[in-house]
Amino acid sequence: MLSICATPIGNLEDVTLRVLRELAECDVVLCEDTRHTGKLLERHAIKARLLSLHEHNEAARAVELVPRLLAGERMALVTDAGLPGISDPGGRLVAAALAAGVVVTVLPGASAVQTALVASGLPAGGTDATRYQFLGFLPRTEKALAAVWAELAAWPHPAVAFESPHRLPATLRSLAKAMPDRSVAVCRELTKKFEEVVRGLPGEVAERFAEAPKGEIVLVLGPAPATGADELAADEAAALAAVARLVEAGTPRKLAADVVAGLTGVARRRLYDASL
Repeated sequence: MLSICATPIGNLEDVTLRVLRELAECDVVLCEDTRHTGKLLERHAIKARLLSLHEHNEAARAVELVPRLLAGERMALVTDAGLPGISDPGGRLVAAALAAGVVVTVLPGASAVQTALVASGLPAGGTDATRYQFLGFLPRTEKALAAVWAELAAWPHPAVAFESPHRLPATLRSLAKAMPDRSVAVCRELTKKFEEVVRGLPGEVAERFAEAPKGEIVLVLGPAPATGADELAADEAAALAAVARLVEAGTPRKLAADVVAGLTGVARRRLYDASL
């Protein structure tokens, strides 16, 4: 069996009891950096056999490890932080194991994406408060970055991305140029001692990070401002909901449509027809 184990994104206490048990009981722990994972195991008094699996050797490791899994070995896969396979190594091994018929299970845990999204305090936008887009690591070139900003220009929900600290100042300057009025939050060192969340417009945040900071960075981009059409649709939806509540309370439908139309400016006929 292959267990995909989420590990802390910073604070070593942010790990589940289930993951700790699996790390202690498996035959081998596959990890991105044996030294990094060794600190987690030491913190929780776990002794385990470690084997490196990272982006440079994952393909070769998959060829090596799948036969061992089929032979009955129990393996746990971790990365330096978060869940393997999400902007981290692990996807190739999981695909190879599943193709070979190996049992694969996922043990969830800490998420830098969702932690940053909540910590940002940015509105969800639109009518669906649960939607967001995860971009992974942002591209390195200015041209590719500009293409990402163009794609997100009208995106009505938050977007979350990883960025390296030394590229952050240039990324924020690029964002300030492309979307100066878009809210943004830079989440640095989440769950760690020096955790910091800086919120504001791109230009303001770019001034704060004029020099490259230290630590892990998650960037959260707020939703695009509502257009006139979006606002009109929201007003109409609210008006229809008001008609429905009045009808439910016993008000004749025609009278309910007349009253709400007078209060909101939405056409009476449209409210009446849409409420049928």
